[in-house]
Amino acid sequence: MNVEIDLPDVVAEVRAAFTEYEKALTSNDVAKLDALFHKDARTLRYGIGENLYGYDAIAAFRAARNPAGLMRETSGTMITAYGRDTAIASTLFKRNSVPGKIGRQMQTWIRFPEGWRIVAAHVSIIDLPGANSA
Repeated sequence: MNVEIDLPDVVAEVRAAFTEYEKALTSNDVAKLDALFHKDARTLRYGIGENLYGYDAIAAFRAARNPAGLMRETSGTMITAYGRDTAIASTLFKRNSVPGKIGRQMQTWIRFPEGWRIVAAHVSIIDLPGANSA
């Protein structure tokens, strides 16, 4: 099987979906965030302090989440498409509320009849390389 990697139109579509996700995240648009996750019991999100299995658990987390401090600055965003229907979005992020730390986020996006949806996500925070952790 020969999989075409990074077809420009697919990368552009996923980048647009990723940008939509970021806007919804930082504005706490829970309905839009929910819509961007695939509605399935096998969808998962490993967060900074939670492991969420299934769309319902992810939606419940979003509904209960404190909306304070969601603004962030992303960098190093990479979208890699595998064929026409699968892509990985990876990014780094910084929040002013968490100095000396850097966040990492990866999402697996799949094209469904209703559009691009996240089927797996992982978020973690580590010490900023070179930061003084005294």
